[in-house]
Amino acid sequence: MPVYALRRPLASFLVAVQALACMPFGPGDEAGEPAIGGPAAVASARLVAADSEPGSWMSYGRTYSEQRFSPLTKVDTDNVGQLGLAWSFDLETERGIEATSIVVDGVMYATSAWSIVHALDARTGEKLWTFDPQVAKDKSKHACCDVVNRGVAVWKGRVYFGALDGRLIALDAATGEVEWSVATVDPALPYTITGAPRIIRDKVLIGNGGAEYGVRGFIAAYDADTGEQVWKFYTVPGNPEKGFENGAMEMAAKTWNGEWWALGGGGGTVWDAMAHDPDLDLLYIGVGNGTPWNQEIRSPGGGDNLFLSSIVALRPDTGEYVWHYQTTPGETWDYTATQHIILAELEIDGRERKVLMQAPKNGFFYVIDRENGELLSAEKFMGATWASHVDMETGRPVETENARYSDGPQLTWPSYLGGHNWHPMSFNPATGLVYIPVLDFPANYAHPDEFGFEYRPGAPNLGIDGITGSLPDDQAERDALGALVKGRLLAWDPVEQKEAWVVEHPGTWNGGTLTTAGNLVFQGTSNGEFVAFRADDGKRLWSFPTQTGVVAPAMTYELDGEQYVSVNVGWGGAFALVFGEYVRAESMPNVSRVLTFKLGEDGSLPEVDWQKNVVFDPPEQTASAETIRKGYSTYQDVCLGCHGLNAVSGLLIPDLRGSAYLHDQAAFDSVVLDGALGANGMAAFGEQLDAEDSEAIRAYVIQQAWRGKALAEGRQSAARSSQ
Repeated sequence: MPVYALRRPLASFLVAVQALACMPFGPGDEAGEPAIGGPAAVASARLVAADSEPGSWMSYGRTYSEQRFSPLTKVDTDNVGQLGLAWSFDLETERGIEATSIVVDGVMYATSAWSIVHALDARTGEKLWTFDPQVAKDKSKHACCDVVNRGVAVWKGRVYFGALDGRLIALDAATGEVEWSVATVDPALPYTITGAPRIIRDKVLIGNGGAEYGVRGFIAAYDADTGEQVWKFYTVPGNPEKGFENGAMEMAAKTWNGEWWALGGGGGTVWDAMAHDPDLDLLYIGVGNGTPWNQEIRSPGGGDNLFLSSIVALRPDTGEYVWHYQTTPGETWDYTATQHIILAELEIDGRERKVLMQAPKNGFFYVIDRENGELLSAEKFMGATWASHVDMETGRPVETENARYSDGPQLTWPSYLGGHNWHPMSFNPATGLVYIPVLDFPANYAHPDEFGFEYRPGAPNLGIDGITGSLPDDQAERDALGALVKGRLLAWDPVEQKEAWVVEHPGTWNGGTLTTAGNLVFQGTSNGEFVAFRADDGKRLWSFPTQTGVVAPAMTYELDGEQYVSVNVGWGGAFALVFGEYVRAESMPNVSRVLTFKLGEDGSLPEVDWQKNVVFDPPEQTASAETIRKGYSTYQDVCLGCHGLNAVSGLLIPDLRGSAYLHDQAAFDSVVLDGALGANGMAAFGEQLDAEDSEAIRAYVIQQAWRGKALAEGRQSAARSSQ
């Protein structure tokens, strides 16, 4: 049963809400409707006119256009150096924090890992209430990229959010009590929800994740008052023998081959990006990768595989298809188009155009006419090697020779984490620049190894060679690959389609961006800083040590004439889990908090004691080389998403090389196959793996533990010699 906690009596809280509110009674939804009272008094008219209320941050990207631009100017380039910590709030989790807080009527609504929602006094950080949906910890087996949540939506006195297990939940904004909860997906299938919902005219919009695990993607709308489903739009076609839901699916089916529906439904999940143009009455969604990644397995003989890796325009009242643009036809590298979508008006060739902008995983920056889907321009914003350019006559990328992987390793930029991932970019109308958190490192792709591809329901199904895509045994080669792992803050001119300025970061997987009318850009970094840059030239102006890597974007709001800047911090997400080998030491702690700053403050954070080291005590290796290699392949297919490439953990999740369960195969089986540690988040994999698989995985991890032990002892010896 879901629970909530009030930290003060309800009556006194309601009195506090009235005192906190910027406007105790919000505007009506439409002309002629009554005004809304109480907290979270947001409706259509107020949200459409969000720019007239710059002190609030009422939706995920602040406005329907998702620009993440704030018109506030109290904090600017002249005084940003006076920012100090006003308050902090401990989120009390140790997994990735990716949410953008909502602030309206003096209350902040923030989410943390495991889909937990907090309501805070936006002036002081005092907790008003907390709601924990009590997601079963073993659901983490279906969360490809950590048990994260990116935020809530508020509407007419309610707070709406998606839980990791696929529920859409409406809470009373004043108390945190559940008003309704609906299952948006079949709970027997490996769907998840990590994204923030959006609300358009009393319809709550939410998609889902799970493409790697075998699902059919869709977005759906739910009645804000009752939770009843209003419409559903599938992003990939189902089994043609069962007919098609609409003309869009019939059209899309012509671009697929084989029996994709039998390999997990095709994928195409809508797990993040959405934007809305009220004037055109269009909803724009970004669509993800296919199941499996490998197109030759998913759709033998090729085909564009609509609507994978596409931007799709729909009617928000009905879900009716209007137009689409596919960024990566026949996607095979996990180049999703779920990344942040921004709407703006740009002057192009002497004419003002209503545009949509996106910098998806594939490394190209797209400017599209959002009225009709016409591609206006597309250029690389980083060194993508899979395509040379986009043909402007066809709108299609021109793939380079050997771009599509074969039986041998194909080193390709960007990696499956992208040139840009979910971390939101922002657009400043004053500078005309888009600020992109860029990832820059490659991945090796190849067809499945000698063990082949076997579809495993409920487990990752990539259809690639996990061994080829892993790290080499030679440490010098690993170090050389590590040198290719880079990250930067890129200011991009979307009209000229070129770099305006760039700031190189010491690591990758840095936070999303916020830009303001004070000529500022704010970004958190993987090495534990929250930084302000000058928006026009990138000059570093101010920073604050966050004690943890920052991946979430910042936001800003105003109360009592004072501007606050707030960011949710806590290291985590896909890179933190998978690339333990290349996670820098200062990024490894997770200290999940809300940090809020104001001019003239000088608050500080308590010292962090982070002691998580791998203690190597591996048993004797008795397995054959063949068994170890099979375990290597199976581990890379099934386990690396949580426990890291080559069994090297990012330490947010236990490093298996130090596990006591390695000493006994029966004990190891009880965890891997039977779920003995399910309450801790280690789900049972008995439906995906058998005893032979478990034995092989254990053998491989033992091998890696001995390797890690030797490396650790070598480093210790070298350190003693240098003293």
